[in-house]
Amino acid sequence: MKYRKNEAKEYSREHMKGIWAAALNPMMPDGVIDEGGMRRNIDHWIDDLDIQGLFIAGKQGEFFSMSLAERKRNFELAVEAVNGRAGTIMSCSDQNFDTVIELARHAQNVGADYIVVHAPMLHFIHDRDETVYNYYKTICDEVDIGIAMWSHPDSGYLMSPELCARIAELPNIMAIKYSVPREMYIRLTELAGDRILVSTASEDEWLDNIIELDWQLYLCSSPPYLLQTKNDRRMNEYTSLAFSGRIEEARQVSDSLDPVRRALKGTRPGGKPQAHQKYWQELLGQAGGPVRRPLLQLTNEEKARTRGAFENCGLRV
Repeated sequence: MKYRKNEAKEYSREHMKGIWAAALNPMMPDGVIDEGGMRRNIDHWIDDLDIQGLFIAGKQGEFFSMSLAERKRNFELAVEAVNGRAGTIMSCSDQNFDTVIELARHAQNVGADYIVVHAPMLHFIHDRDETVYNYYKTICDEVDIGIAMWSHPDSGYLMSPELCARIAELPNIMAIKYSVPREMYIRLTELAGDRILVSTASEDEWLDNIIELDWQLYLCSSPPYLLQTKNDRRMNEYTSLAFSGRIEEARQVSDSLDPVRRALKGTRPGGKPQAHQKYWQELLGQAGGPVRRPLLQLTNEEKARTRGAFENCGLRV
């Protein structure tokens, strides 16, 4: 641990800045995690793209199809590969609470910087606030590492800004990935932006959130390494321009990415997000590979359509 429990908020505000990306897990043809490919991807993301931190073993990483041992190894691999060059935040999300705690302790023990824990699925009850508050409080009581909340419709509900602000009082709650409508995360920024780092996964909204909400953190999804190459780092560029107050220049650079955004989103089958993004990675020269069941692979027709859009989107490879 690089900080004490009661220093988590201060430490994260100083060190958790800029663009953080959610890692897809490259797979071998037999479905085994491609550790060599993961290391190469991480080197590229950090050294070539200047990504500041990595979100490991989340939904992009197909944690739901991994064993507990694989998830732990994923943490270890990421810490080893990053080797202090960027930050790490490990997804310990699971519906089984004992698994959450076991993963959280493992992340802390192997040298991760932070963990993130998805709000539990509680679609079957209506008065959830006390349950969710005590869920996060118990995790805080069990570990010393900094904890990010994560609220997304996947849970069957959205945590209200008021509930999030209450949880933000806990000593080692230091951030939230708040996948909600913009008015909700604006409200949470007003309520608790001085206590936790508020972020959302939408790259489309990132520039406005720097300018209008004074956000310092993009946490996080795959656009940082899908919209950029070693020779074309426009997301990094517009972020730096916005942080330095050069707003019009930042908007021009961001707007120039629209053809790339359309190509990436416009060819993505609704039921195959990970498979599509992994194929896009391969077109970029990154390690991708297949997805695991229950996810579906891209068809040859879907690959051809994606490849055509990629080749004509203007991204400089």
